[in-house]
Amino acid sequence: MASPSSHPANGSPGVLLLTEEDVRRLLTMDMALEAVEQGLRKMALEEAMNTPRARVQTDHAMLHIMSAAAKTLGIMGAKLYSTSRRSGARFLVPLFDGKTGALLCLMQADYLGQMRTGAASGIATHYMARPDATEVGLFGSGKQARTQVQAICRVRHIRQVQVYSPNEEHRRAFAAEMSELCQTEVVPVSRPEMAAEKKDIVITATTSREPVLTGHWISQGTHINAIGSNFLSKAELDSVTVRRCAVIAVDSKEQARLEAGDFQQPLEDGSLRWTDVRELGQIIVGRYPGRKHPQDITLFKSLGIAIEDVAVAGRVYARAQAEGVGKIMDW
Repeated sequence: MASPSSHPANGSPGVLLLTEEDVRRLLTMDMALEAVEQGLRKMALEEAMNTPRARVQTDHAMLHIMSAAAKTLGIMGAKLYSTSRRSGARFLVPLFDGKTGALLCLMQADYLGQMRTGAASGIATHYMARPDATEVGLFGSGKQARTQVQAICRVRHIRQVQVYSPNEEHRRAFAAEMSELCQTEVVPVSRPEMAAEKKDIVITATTSREPVLTGHWISQGTHINAIGSNFLSKAELDSVTVRRCAVIAVDSKEQARLEAGDFQQPLEDGSLRWTDVRELGQIIVGRYPGRKHPQDITLFKSLGIAIEDVAVAGRVYARAQAEGVGKIMDW
C-alpha cells in the first residue's frame, strides 16, 4: 500500500474525494478479499481496534456510525451512513492518517460496502466450506446478493447457483446477469427449499424480518453465509438451522451481541451459547477450525464491521493515489 501521508496531484495537502464511480473503477473483488482477510486477521492478533455500529435517529431518518484503526495499516477510519424511507441509504468513509491524524480521503461507500460484505462471506467460505463445494443456493436477488456470488466464485469452483426470491422477474433478471458476470450457471428457482436442499453453500441475502431458511432443508456438509440481518428484531435463519451448526462464526462477537437477530431465539431456548460462537479472524489465524468433519454444517453470521470497510477503503485509496484518480479538495 502506498504511504497514507502521500497525496496525488502535485503533493497537495488537501483531501482526496472519491465518488461511487471512482470506487467502482478502482475496487476489484480480489482487492476486497485480500483486505477483509487482512483486517480480520489483525483483529484476531489484537493489532486493530473496532468499534461496533451505533445508531441515532429522528422521526424520519437514522444515522449509523462505526469506526476502526489498525496501526500496521497506517490508517484510521469510519463508516457513516444514513437511512430513510424517502431517500434510501447514503454511505461515506473518511480515512485518516494513522500517525498524524490528518484527514486523507472522503470516499462514497455504497459499492465499497457491497464488496466488503461479499468479501467477508468469501473469506468465511474459504476457511469454512468444504474444499469440494460446487453447488450454491441463494436467497435474495438484490445488490448485496450480487457480490456474494462474485466472492464465492473467487474462492470455490462453483458449478451452479440456484437463486430464489419472491419476485419471479427479479430472480430471472439476476440469474441472467450473474451467469454472464461470474461465468457460471445461475438459475432461478420457484420455491425457497430448492435454494437450500442438496447445496454445498447456502447464502441468505434478504431484507426479511422473518426466517427464510428452514433448518430441515439443509444437507449435511453445508456451509451457510447469513448476511441480511443486523438488527436484533430481524432473523433470516430459524432456530433449527442454528441448532444444527457444528461451527458458528461471526466477524465480531461484540457486534453480534448487539445485532445478531438470527441468534436471539436459539439463545433464549438454550440451543446456543455465546461460548459456542467464534470470530472469523480466530479461524483465519488457526486458533479454531473452520470445520472439523466433512459432514459438519457450518455458519458464518455476517454483521459487517468497520475494520472490513476501513481495510478495503485503504486499498482503494492507495490505488487511487497510484492511478491519479479522484479530486483534491483544499482542507
